[in-house]
Amino acid sequence: MTDILTQLDAVTNDYFMIDDGSAEDNYFETSFLLDYFLKQKKGIMKRPSGGKRIRIPIRYDGNTNGFFTRGGVLDSTKREAITEVHLPWRYTYGNGTIYWVDTMENAGPEAMIDLAMEEIEGAQESLRDLLGTSIYTGLEGDTDNLTGLNAINDTTAATAYAGYASNDIVSEDGTKVWTGGGSSTTTNLTLAAIRDIKTAAAYGKGKQARPDLIATDEANYDTLLNILQVQQRFTEGVKTAKAGFSGVHFEGTDIFPDRYCAANQMYAINTKHFGFAVHKKGMMVRMPWEFIAGSARDKTMKILFAGNAVCNNRRAMYRHADIS
Repeated sequence: MTDILTQLDAVTNDYFMIDDGSAEDNYFETSFLLDYFLKQKKGIMKRPSGGKRIRIPIRYDGNTNGFFTRGGVLDSTKREAITEVHLPWRYTYGNGTIYWVDTMENAGPEAMIDLAMEEIEGAQESLRDLLGTSIYTGLEGDTDNLTGLNAINDTTAATAYAGYASNDIVSEDGTKVWTGGGSSTTTNLTLAAIRDIKTAAAYGKGKQARPDLIATDEANYDTLLNILQVQQRFTEGVKTAKAGFSGVHFEGTDIFPDRYCAANQMYAINTKHFGFAVHKKGMMVRMPWEFIAGSARDKTMKILFAGNAVCNNRRAMYRHADIS
């Protein structure tokens, strides 16, 4: 007779195979940022196979250049314009547990399947909520969260992100590309204020010099919708709509509500410079069911994630911490 752990593993496999694997969507369905960067693999997506830390190469300066006249000597000096920064791995999990007492009180194979599926889904949701929240809140020295947007946009010059502070990486022209961008000045939410945020985060001369995503809380988003509707400038978000999320498109940027974003916050994100590094063996890995040591044959399984949020240009990001 098949033992109970083997049965639970079979139920788990079936759960993730039904409806062409749609159960995987539970990891992303309430967070557009997780959907966009982890599921769709947009922006920076690195899949290291190991290492003590996550290596992110950055270009902080241009090569030598200049005009010249007939017979002139051209400068061939190589400018050290590329360096690398390092971020720590972050390990997170979602837990599912079935108590032996519950199996006694819910007898029968159907009841066991229901208990298992409820715990699997709960493990997914708890892991999703943890990642969705810590995208924002994690700081450089915070081992309990991703090294998130609050770390990237920390405006304290002496505070490091990915091992370097603002003054540590300086271009030939004096530009400090490793400076966190943000404001905590109390500001009314207007279209002009949003333009100011986008301008503050603008970097480079390419097509995507300005942030293409802005995340905010649901109250701010509702206010913005009212403003756009009054001015008849309501346009559905491009990236958000494709993934089935709410959002509006405003002057090249998708603005969307995020339940994991704290009140009165607005984060401008340039997806050319932001994303995730996920270990090749660390993308929502399901561990087999096992008995909890010392218990009355209580059973547990874990879903594991190994990775971190990454950024290769802090100047292209911005956080407004008091806008409403």
